Amino acid sequence: MDVKRDILWRVYLSFILIVLVCILIIGKAFYIQQVQGKYWRSLSDSLHQRIVEIPAARGTIYSEDGQMLSTNIPQFDIYIDFRVSPLHEKSGLLFRTHIDSLCLNLASLFKDKSAEKYKEELTKAYEASEGNYELRKKISYREYLQLVKFPLFKLGRYKSGMIAEEKNIRLNPYENIGYRTIGLARDENKVGLEKSYDTVLNGRNGRQLVRAIAGGVTVPVQEGEFEIAPETGKDIVSTIDVFIQEVTESALKKMMIQNDARSGVAMVMEVKTGKIKAIANLGKIGDGVYVEDLNYATRVTEPGSTFKLVTLLSALEDKKVTLASKVNLEGGTWNYAGRVVRDAENHGKHEATVLEAFEESSNVGMAKLAVTYFNDNPQAYFKHLSKLRIDTTSGVDLMGEGYPLIIKPNSKRWGPTTLPWMAFGYNIAIAPIQTLTMYNSIANNGVMMRPYLVNAIKEEGKIIKTMSPMAYEGVVCSPSTIKDLHTALEGVCINGTAKKLFANSLYKVAGKTGTALVADGNKGYADAIFQSSFVGYFPADNPQYTIAVIIINHPHAANHFGASVAGPVFKEIADRLYSTYIQNKLDIAPVFAVKDSSLFNYSISKISLQTIAKNLSIPYQDSTLASNNWVQLQGKGKNLKAATQIISDTTMPNMTGMKLQDALWLCEKKGLLVKCVGKGKVVKQSIAQGEVIIKGQQIQIELN
Repeated sequence: MDVKRDILWRVYLSFILIVLVCILIIGKAFYIQQVQGKYWRSLSDSLHQRIVEIPAARGTIYSEDGQMLSTNIPQFDIYIDFRVSPLHEKSGLLFRTHIDSLCLNLASLFKDKSAEKYKEELTKAYEASEGNYELRKKISYREYLQLVKFPLFKLGRYKSGMIAEEKNIRLNPYENIGYRTIGLARDENKVGLEKSYDTVLNGRNGRQLVRAIAGGVTVPVQEGEFEIAPETGKDIVSTIDVFIQEVTESALKKMMIQNDARSGVAMVMEVKTGKIKAIANLGKIGDGVYVEDLNYATRVTEPGSTFKLVTLLSALEDKKVTLASKVNLEGGTWNYAGRVVRDAENHGKHEATVLEAFEESSNVGMAKLAVTYFNDNPQAYFKHLSKLRIDTTSGVDLMGEGYPLIIKPNSKRWGPTTLPWMAFGYNIAIAPIQTLTMYNSIANNGVMMRPYLVNAIKEEGKIIKTMSPMAYEGVVCSPSTIKDLHTALEGVCINGTAKKLFANSLYKVAGKTGTALVADGNKGYADAIFQSSFVGYFPADNPQYTIAVIIINHPHAANHFGASVAGPVFKEIADRLYSTYIQNKLDIAPVFAVKDSSLFNYSISKISLQTIAKNLSIPYQDSTLASNNWVQLQGKGKNLKAATQIISDTTMPNMTGMKLQDALWLCEKKGLLVKCVGKGKVVKQSIAQGEVIIKGQQIQIELN
């Protein structure tokens, strides 16, 4: 009996202990859940939730006429979280109902797999309850808009499990056009305007609370809510003209391919403002393959004969010579201080005027001017370099412009041949943008404009800052010297080294050729690499644009002279700009409003004419064929006659009198880029009637 009682006592005790332990466990669980629950849930959230930065959209870079040169576009990575409970409710009814139609839509959109293949892969991922299934990466915004309307996905993230990770990528709509000027927006390799205006284009990143799901993918805790909302960067409006940029790049590339050149740069500046309308930088990366690899416009190089303008200006401004003064060219070869100065051509001339020496680009002539008038006082020569800002950077709003390399009289490198060689563009290195700015100051009657590339900064479409043209203080020389320099630069194109190039030009050009032997790295001058240059402005009697072209040729190039390599590039650009922007502006007299009783000549669509005449009961004589869509309406007072208006696919029609709607339709059908001024009817067009047109060419239409 005692044994039985002892056993029962032990059983009861064990039972009581088990009950007590269970009570303690339940009590602890209750305490943790109800009393400490908030603490442990926050600790869990801290392990699975975090605040992440939401990158701000970068601002857009526009051309002067409003075309996008560099902008952001959204790109999406698409994942599916197959663990969301609605997909598994009622034995997966939601998934099974939509999977077939979803896969058909995916196959139709992406065209990379069949609908059956999509179904097989998605079903397998669903059955495995994958939390981070990668559906598609780097889809466009257009594709994303279609995707979210597909069966299942249109139910939203929390029912379908579809997760879209948005990223912004930088896009240059015109691809490589002006690439080094507009720039790249890579985090560690920004260049061009993207780098110079990085703080303006960059927005302020936002902050958002997210939670981590399988595979490292994060989703917002509350979609659309931010700790700090991202702030989009500001936009900049550049001075670049897309049409001028395309013309400049095309002309430069054509010559570089033709001459198998190593690298080249061509720039166009607006004379009165200093606006850079185009910069083309091309470097060779393969046979006939050229890309915008470096910004040659801001890299210093020996300028060669284009620098002779500085020597001529110095001698004229200090009243040492006139254009009619005599200088002995020594037959083209001059021994000085143990070295030989040679002209590019063995012309055999001796006595010549200063003007003739400049027109023929005589190295001997310019070296003699420097030695004769500045050898004893080189500081007087350098005073003019300072006025022309040769001893500093141009001030263009591009980072990375090289600083001029100048040997000065107090330098250890200064010697007896330094000054005479500098007089014709050696022993000095400056950036092509400086040469362009210097020549532009002569075109602008001595006023040097700061070159610039940005017109305005915009925020949410509103201009918040405008960059106005800025002239550097003072003038580079006196009016009389400017007049002589105009004569000399025009003389180069009429009587000198560029006379053949501009013999039949419709407009006057003022400029200077340049041919310089340049060093090839450690190889020195042994490879005979020549730099061909032409810098000038046009029309010479009313300058509108200054253009600089500098091309570095391949070793021992047979064709390497400035007039035959860089000159044709200048001329092609100038011809296109003259016919597009200048010719009509200079030649067409202002059009004034006239009374209805005056003689008139309008272009109009035949359908529009018939409608107007019918509704207003206006009689007119129609001699056109039934097939004609456009007519020329002529007359005086009430005497109206409709004549045939021939519209060619390759030449420009007369649009005088057309409504803007008709003119736009006609121009855009021909592939022209239209810029309109005013409102009403067409009274002036920048491309004249009958002129051959090119797809992508820009036309300006003036309305009355």
